[in-house]
Amino acid sequence: MTSDARLVPIGEFSRMTFLSVKTLRHYHETGLLSPARIDASSGYRYYDVSQVATAQVIRRFRDLDLPIEQLRTFLDAPDDEARNAVIVDHLDKMHAQLQETQATVDSLRRMLSDDGAAFPVAYRDEPLLTTLAVADRVAGADVVAWWMEAFAELHRVVRVSGAERIGADGALFPTEFFAEEAGDLVAFVPVASVPSGLPARVTAYDVPAARLAVTTFDGPPLDLDRAYGALGRWVVDQATASDGPVRERYLPTGDEDDLLAHTTEVCWPVAS
Repeated sequence: MTSDARLVPIGEFSRMTFLSVKTLRHYHETGLLSPARIDASSGYRYYDVSQVATAQVIRRFRDLDLPIEQLRTFLDAPDDEARNAVIVDHLDKMHAQLQETQATVDSLRRMLSDDGAAFPVAYRDEPLLTTLAVADRVAGADVVAWWMEAFAELHRVVRVSGAERIGADGALFPTEFFAEEAGDLVAFVPVASVPSGLPARVTAYDVPAARLAVTTFDGPPLDLDRAYGALGRWVVDQATASDGPVRERYLPTGDEDDLLAHTTEVCWPVAS
């Protein structure tokens, strides 16, 4: 039982914990930190001084952006192992976010120090391609994971089936994907002929013939938009854009099964 002698009003508790009255009320409403007593007539909240340590723990974790639901899981954990698991999971996420932030900072530095060198562009007439493909509707946030999984599956099928590869991996990105942050994407591997017994996810797919304006990008994936921007400007200045998806082709720089060892050709459809 809590002794009234150990109870302090919410304003005093706020001063002890560096948590504003508004924040304490929010934590009460979300069930994260409830007052020890609420006066029935006035509605005033009172906290036990033993709650100061819990409030300080909450404040520090919120400073680290630990979501309230995870913080509640931490506070309700039955033992140190369960509490540590919550902390480690959040620290791993913070580490990943820091890496993403650093990558963005590095990209901005490269952009600011750009000497203005243009991406060279050339025309290419590409024939119809017989391919093995994975086609899915993909959200922008999921595209990297989808890309990795699709090509891992395609490479496995090519290897197991004995299909003869006749060109570099590629993917089709319709305008809808960029404009609506989701679209029907196609990852493909050109082959001499389509083998039998394909798994359900892999299909035969004819990539249509097209005239393309092509530039090559070799750099961090975060900077790929610079190649798209340069190529798009070139097409506006030099040619007439055509309907159809932008193509990316992935030229291997090492083992073909190392999905990250490649340079990227960005291929913009143009009128013949």
